[in-house]
Amino acid sequence: MADIVPFRALRYNPTKVSAGDVMTQPYDKISPAMQDRYYAASPYNLVRIILGKAQPGDNDQDNVYSRAAACLRQWQSENVLLRDPEPSIYVYSQQFTVPGDPAGAAIERRAFIALGRVEDYDRKVVFRHEQTLSKPKADRFNLLRATQAHCGQIFMVYSDPAEEIDAVLRQDGPATAEVRDEDGVLHRMWRVSDPQVIASVQKKMADKKLIIADGHHRYETALNYRNEVREISNGDRNAPAERVMMTFVNMDSPGLVVLPTHRVVFGLEDFTIFDMVAELRKFFEIEDLGPISDVLGALQVLHDAGKDRTALLAVTAHGGFLLHVRTDVQSPGLKGLSEQQRKLDVVQLHKVILEQTLGMSEEDIRAQKHLKYVRDAGEAVDEVRKGAQVAFLMNPVRMEQVRDIAFAGEVLPQKSTDFYPKMLSGLTIYSLEAAAQGTAAAR
Repeated sequence: MADIVPFRALRYNPTKVSAGDVMTQPYDKISPAMQDRYYAASPYNLVRIILGKAQPGDNDQDNVYSRAAACLRQWQSENVLLRDPEPSIYVYSQQFTVPGDPAGAAIERRAFIALGRVEDYDRKVVFRHEQTLSKPKADRFNLLRATQAHCGQIFMVYSDPAEEIDAVLRQDGPATAEVRDEDGVLHRMWRVSDPQVIASVQKKMADKKLIIADGHHRYETALNYRNEVREISNGDRNAPAERVMMTFVNMDSPGLVVLPTHRVVFGLEDFTIFDMVAELRKFFEIEDLGPISDVLGALQVLHDAGKDRTALLAVTAHGGFLLHVRTDVQSPGLKGLSEQQRKLDVVQLHKVILEQTLGMSEEDIRAQKHLKYVRDAGEAVDEVRKGAQVAFLMNPVRMEQVRDIAFAGEVLPQKSTDFYPKMLSGLTIYSLEAAAQGTAAAR
């Protein structure tokens, strides 16, 4: 099912720039402070393409998108970006420790980068697991139109319990590129152009289904752009826009780590802790844990409580409340949802607590009107100490739950999963323009 092909990536020239000065976190993880730091690091930092700064005099002709396209052309003309001589796939390794892990155990996540065919969801080859928003897709679409290039990675997972594909691609020699990012993650990449190895990977991937782990907006942007190109190219199914750069990770690998994203609620009118707890008792068993001074200890309680049932931890100025879903009653907020969705902590949180109990609309949640997403549990608790009304701490969604939801054609609330670590942008770039020129020259 998964149609994988090698490509000639644009890559930074190591004789011109240092990898640590030019590569970035994904665009949607770049804060204003990070953007400033990336701008200062190098005039060739990828941020100028994937998340450029707006200027006061921007107009239809001169804007973040036109400047991104100009940077891409200029950097190629200066040989800062070079196109690989042969079609290749790119083995990708990330070595890291999990944030908050007291043991600090070293973990490696292995992957490979290649082009994958852009498939409509109804073909049951590519599956999503989270909802998307229109604004980020419009931004990425405008950028793709202007640059004719994919610079960021779409994180795809597939199932390979025997790890056959990882075995075929295992690399022990010096890396083609290597960089340690600001989070201490070591990223290494090897270029593989051996036709026999590539053919073996293509054959083994041919029966795989793909789930978008991270990069839903980028994938749907590629899908929308493909459709636009089809309209003006008489439906050429071999056009460069028919494919998008993907990074493939085995979901059965022990290196696949999913972290939770906690929720902090603030600014609700007429909110009281006591009213909230009274309403929650209608659908949850509640255990009062008292003041939360040891966040790691509280997370351990939450972890143990969630081993065999739904568990959430609400942290308020009064203290912490451990929540278990009652089995003798079902919230009307869950009406129409499948049994596997109702079992998920994040669905209970959004549908029963945020929407039904606290009265937040889906639009409020999408706009983050009274809601803040926080990865670090300690930061979430600190937000309450600073005046937020309540923080909800969660256990991570398990990969098998993500798989079952996706394959059932269902979606989870936004930011239900945090696959850690993020994949660097700038390791490889897929230029649709260069690919089209190469195709034309070959004719």
